[in-house]
Amino acid sequence: MSWTNRLSLLVALGLALGAAGCGGGAPSQGMLVPVAKTAEGTSRVKVLAATTRRRDTADAGLMFSGERADGLAFAAVTVSIPPDEARTIGEVKRPAAPPGDPAREFVTVSADFLQKQDLTAAITAAARQNGKSRVLVFVHGFNNRFDDAIYRFAQIVHDSKAQGIPVLFTWPSRGELALRSYTYDRESANFSRDGLEELLDLVAANPAVKEINVLAHSMGNWVTLEALRSMSIRPGRIGAKIRNVMLVAPDVDVDVFRAQIRRIGAPRPRILLFVSQDDQALSLSQTIWGGVPRLGEVDPAQEPYQSEFEREKIEVFDLTKLRGNAHNRAFEDITTVMMMIRDRIGDAEVGGPRGPRRAN
Repeated sequence: MSWTNRLSLLVALGLALGAAGCGGGAPSQGMLVPVAKTAEGTSRVKVLAATTRRRDTADAGLMFSGERADGLAFAAVTVSIPPDEARTIGEVKRPAAPPGDPAREFVTVSADFLQKQDLTAAITAAARQNGKSRVLVFVHGFNNRFDDAIYRFAQIVHDSKAQGIPVLFTWPSRGELALRSYTYDRESANFSRDGLEELLDLVAANPAVKEINVLAHSMGNWVTLEALRSMSIRPGRIGAKIRNVMLVAPDVDVDVFRAQIRRIGAPRPRILLFVSQDDQALSLSQTIWGGVPRLGEVDPAQEPYQSEFEREKIEVFDLTKLRGNAHNRAFEDITTVMMMIRDRIGDAEVGGPRGPRRAN
C-alpha cells in the first residue's frame, strides 16, 4: 500500500471514529468549568477519575490535556444531566459554548483535583453512604479529551441506571482527528497499561469495595487487556474482586486477543464481548493494521470464532441489528443492550452482572 493510500485510510479512520462518537465534535473550549445555574428535573452523576494525562494549565475547562504525565493523577467531577424529556437516551448533549444550559445540556456542577488518598476516601464514602460495594471502571477509546470521557461516562451511568461507583480511567488521547493524533493515541494507550493496573490495584485494596467491573470501548480495550495480562503473570494474578470485563467494539487484532486470553489464563474475570459486523471504523482499522480482523467486527456465529468463544467461555453479544452508529451503539441503544445482558446474565446492571465467584 502506498503512503498516500495509507494516509487516506488513516484520515478516514479518524473521521469514522469521530462520527461514531468516540469523541470529536466538542467545543474547542473545555466544558469542566462549574456552572452555578440549576434546573428542575436534572440528574447528577459524580465521576471519580484516574489519569495518565498531564494537567492542562491553559484551559481550566479541560483540567487535563492530551499529553502524557509521569504518573497517575486524580480528580472528581459532578455532571448535571438534563431532564429525560430534553434528550434522547444515549445522547450526550454538550453545550454549544460554555457555560451551557442545565435544562437542555450536560453541564459541570463541580470539578476538583484529588490526591490518591482522596480518591480512596471518596470511594469509601460512596460505598458507606449509598450502600454500593461495586465499582464500575470505564476505559474510553480513541479521540477523547478528558471532558469527552467524563461526559460520556456520566451518560452511560445515568442511562444504564448502573448502581456501581463510577471511576473513569482516562489515558492521554489528544481528542483530534488527524494522522499524528491517531498514531499518538495508540502509543498513549500502550503507555497507560501500567497506570490502569495501578488503579485496579488501588480500588481492589479498598475494603469497602467487594466487586469491580470494567467497561472498555474501542482502543481502550487494548489498554484493558494489556493491564489484565500484566496482572495475570504476577504473584496473586488477577484478584477475585475483578468480576466482569465488558469489551465494547474492541479495536484489537483478533490474533493478539487470542494470545492475550491464553496468557491471562484461568481463573479470570467473566468476559462480555460486544460486536457489530457493520462497524466501519473497525473495518478501516483492519485495513490499516495488515488486514487481520478486529475483535469488535467478527461474526460470532462463524468459525473459528464460535468455537473459540465457547471454549474460552466468553459471553458474546451481537449488536449488528441494533440502531445507531455501529462503533458506539452499545451506548446509544443502551436500554436494549441492558435487556440483552439481563436476559443472558440475569442482572440488568451494566455496572456488574453477577456470576459465580472465583477463587484467588
